[in-house]
Amino acid sequence: MPVMGIPKFERFFRAAAGLDVNKNDLKRYNDFVDAKLYDLFLIGTANAKANDRDIIEPQDLPVTRGLQESIHAFNKLEEGIELRPLLDQLAARPALGMEAAEDTQQRLPVLAGGLSVALARALKTIARDTRRPSTDQWDEAFELFDLLI
Repeated sequence: MPVMGIPKFERFFRAAAGLDVNKNDLKRYNDFVDAKLYDLFLIGTANAKANDRDIIEPQDLPVTRGLQESIHAFNKLEEGIELRPLLDQLAARPALGMEAAEDTQQRLPVLAGGLSVALARALKTIARDTRRPSTDQWDEAFELFDLLI
């Protein structure tokens, strides 16, 4: 189940970075959100274990200053992301070895929103001279995020 539908996805990228995307970009976007949320939770699992906890608390997730700023920008856009598809995506991944606290699960939509804003802005930086990022530009953005998260 996609994180957001096609019209909302297109509207979101226009609002977040002035970019035009279409239904063909939606799978790339969903795969990105899925992979990066899972990466955050993998790090959160390690942090929880290092702090001798058996549950992932919100403070275990590696929310950097940049991601925090993107979360604030997401909140200003007043675009929502549904929790259920995010939980379903995480459940389809290999087990993390521990559960996430209810507070941590409830943060998933804003984390996904922050990652989405950061992705849109990264694409805007990479695709400066176009309103419609190419496949290669999407791949470049993903490579950058793989270096960071």
